Amino acid sequence: MADRRGQLATRIRETLGEALGATRTRLSAAQADLTAGRERLTRVRRAAAAVPQRVGAQRDRRLAEIDARHSARIAQLARHAADAALREAPGCAGADWPGWTPTPTRRAEPPGALRIGTVHLDDVDPVPALVPLLDAGHVHLSGDDRAGCDAVVSALLLRAAGRADPGAVRLIGYDPEHLGGGLAGFAPLGTAGLLTFVGPGGLGGLLDDLVEQIRRINETVLAGEHGSLRELASATGRRPEPWRVAVLLGGDELSRHERGQLERVVRAGAACGVHLVVRGIPLPDDPTVTRVVAGASGALIGGPSGLPVRLDPPPPATLVTETCREIAARVNAGPPPTPFTDLLPPPEQMWREDSASGLTAPIGEGPQGRPVRLTLGDYPPHALIGGPSGTGKTNLIFAWIGALAARYSPSELEFYLLDFKEGVSFARFAQGRRDPSWLPHMRLVGINVNTDREFGLALLRFLTEELRRRADAAKKHEVTKLAELRAVDPTGHWPRIVAVVDEFQMLLAGRDVVAREAADLLEDLARRGRSQGIHLVLASQDVRGIEALWGRPALVAQFTLRIALPKALRILAERNDAAQSLPRWHAVVNAESGMVEGNEVARIPSASDWETWSQLQHRLWRMRPADAAPARLFDGDAIPRLAEAPDYRALQAPADGSAPRSPAALLGEIIDVQSRSAALRLPRAPGRNLAVLGTRVDEACAVLDAAARSLARQHPSGTARFSIACLDADADPIARALYEDLADDANWYDEETVGELMAETADGLGGAGSPHYLLLFAVDAAAGTLAAPAGRRTGLEQLRRILHDGPERRTHVLAWWRGVARMRADLGGPAARTDQIGAWVALDAHGGELGASLYPGTGGPDWYPRPWRGLFFDRAVHRTGQVIIPYGPSR
Repeated sequence: MADRRGQLATRIRETLGEALGATRTRLSAAQADLTAGRERLTRVRRAAAAVPQRVGAQRDRRLAEIDARHSARIAQLARHAADAALREAPGCAGADWPGWTPTPTRRAEPPGALRIGTVHLDDVDPVPALVPLLDAGHVHLSGDDRAGCDAVVSALLLRAAGRADPGAVRLIGYDPEHLGGGLAGFAPLGTAGLLTFVGPGGLGGLLDDLVEQIRRINETVLAGEHGSLRELASATGRRPEPWRVAVLLGGDELSRHERGQLERVVRAGAACGVHLVVRGIPLPDDPTVTRVVAGASGALIGGPSGLPVRLDPPPPATLVTETCREIAARVNAGPPPTPFTDLLPPPEQMWREDSASGLTAPIGEGPQGRPVRLTLGDYPPHALIGGPSGTGKTNLIFAWIGALAARYSPSELEFYLLDFKEGVSFARFAQGRRDPSWLPHMRLVGINVNTDREFGLALLRFLTEELRRRADAAKKHEVTKLAELRAVDPTGHWPRIVAVVDEFQMLLAGRDVVAREAADLLEDLARRGRSQGIHLVLASQDVRGIEALWGRPALVAQFTLRIALPKALRILAERNDAAQSLPRWHAVVNAESGMVEGNEVARIPSASDWETWSQLQHRLWRMRPADAAPARLFDGDAIPRLAEAPDYRALQAPADGSAPRSPAALLGEIIDVQSRSAALRLPRAPGRNLAVLGTRVDEACAVLDAAARSLARQHPSGTARFSIACLDADADPIARALYEDLADDANWYDEETVGELMAETADGLGGAGSPHYLLLFAVDAAAGTLAAPAGRRTGLEQLRRILHDGPERRTHVLAWWRGVARMRADLGGPAARTDQIGAWVALDAHGGELGASLYPGTGGPDWYPRPWRGLFFDRAVHRTGQVIIPYGPSR
């Protein structure tokens, strides 16, 4: 009995123990739930407390957006008005006086309206205030602000003279009070017969002469066929009469006869190119009269109730005098250049010449009217062109290219053009939005490359590779010259190549790596190119001080053809000063290395204006071969677009729907001849991560955006994961647009959730799953948010693990750090290893900041930041950094 009671007690104790243990377990779980609940409550309260602040910030942003849109609309309207003014008063007709220079229009075009001041509106840029004059009407000045009236007179006359062809505007001055002193600055025009003065008492005779000119033009020039000289010029492309502007500055009361003659000039003068600028003499009301009232409180256009304007200051006296002297000199120099068509063969004889033994074409006519011809071949092989700015260097290049292109087909001749000065003159040779035609011979056009010397270097490397290819073919066929190679290999493509580099001294400036390599390549091409049909044409405003060129006498000696424009220095031989006395539109052509006995003077036609050149280009374009392709156009001022990049368009996902084995992230356009993209391969290999370094938000975002979009293009939907973390508010629009475009394959993270991304990704590195790309915008901003409880890895430690172990498991980091030092700190400090960063793009980080840990050698790369350029280095591919242009925004 006792045993049974003992057994029962034992069983009860065991049951009670089990119950107690279960109770304790449940209690522990309940306590854990309570702790978790309290933590959730804390987070909820914290989030709730942040809601008013976020709402307020959103409200402030919305108000700021409304204000910005309103200001943008006002600014847009002002820009439209300014654009309209620019169209009505282009060039010097509407330019400010600082930097003002004459910009003559073509003879068949009216000069347009002329600027006298500006109209000012609140919070927007001022809009030019214009008045019509030439081919439009007359201007009457009044008011008590005499200085303002004088400023308007000077401005109108100078702008009219600068906008028209030299000699196309003739001035007649009547200034009885100051005896011509009001127009003294324009006195140099008198040496060319473009300015005459009428003395006191001569107003009647002046008006009679103007009326007689109007009668003559109506009867003999217009002859009832046209209503005005403007219509005649538009219909025929020529203007047979100059503009006559009579400046009447006060005097005695007019007689009845003088008033009648003045009314006739006002009524009929504008149609015949006879115009009045009057102060101190009343003019009758007429639609052709624009009235300007200049008072102490401001000026009005249209009379006392007209539009308020702020008059421009008078043009500087030196500017007036120098401009008038230049116009007079050009008129005294004689007639304009001969027509460009004089250089061209008849249409039926175009593309009939053979370039096997060389290239020969006329460049102009000599003193006796005979053509002066230029030759590129075995001798002379290369040309050097020199002349100060404004002496016609670009025009000469156009004339030479046109003469050659009209004689030799694209299978006989190819052009490569590079322009280091700021300008787009050579862009017309390539296909454009304004004109879809292109010159069929043109293979490359580089413009605005003054800050991209790497592009010039790329051209020289390309030509060197082409030289090697031709030399190998010549060895194979056991010949030495291009003519012999073409004879034994008639089916090969062996055209002569002419490479033109304008302002070439920019390529050789300084003592850096680019200048040294460029000089070496130039010397090699100049020495060996002659035998393989590769010819160099170097042009410059002034070649003094180009150490990389003149320090190599063997290089200079190869340029035996010298072309010197007026006032050119150091193009001809030392004692040959023939270019110093040349008039405009002329050049000294010398095929004997600049020696005096080789001089020929040529008068160069005008070939560079759009209409003249366009006629020839369209004709040759229509003759182009069926397989002809437009030239590659590189514009250093243009930002390339990812969607237009050939390498991006060629990307595609595998046909079987699997992930690519080694996807490529496109980062930007390489500065080279072939328009290639800089590509970062991301195989399953250590270090296959990318760091973008610098503080330029737009450029850094552009690199990551292009990389992500190009990677997504190679993965079928659903086979890759893109995690986008944006930690910089300025980068948010671009990152958000990328997230929206990647749709279901992308996840979004911010400062509050980036820690979860690091933890989740680091914990998931145990196996090789689907490709995972981490796009981290301003990752260095997350250092303060990647903390962790004691005993757990911090977010930075997890990031380092992802960088180290991720690529082998198809997880790659493409991150933007806003500084090299910040990246080093995130990787573990100044002494941290950086081999897990296999590639980087440096933006505004100087080469010295990159150091030996990121770049081979000592001291870092030779890199100095410049806008919208980056230095790309992939330690698995490159020996030196590669300059790239980030692609522009995708939206």
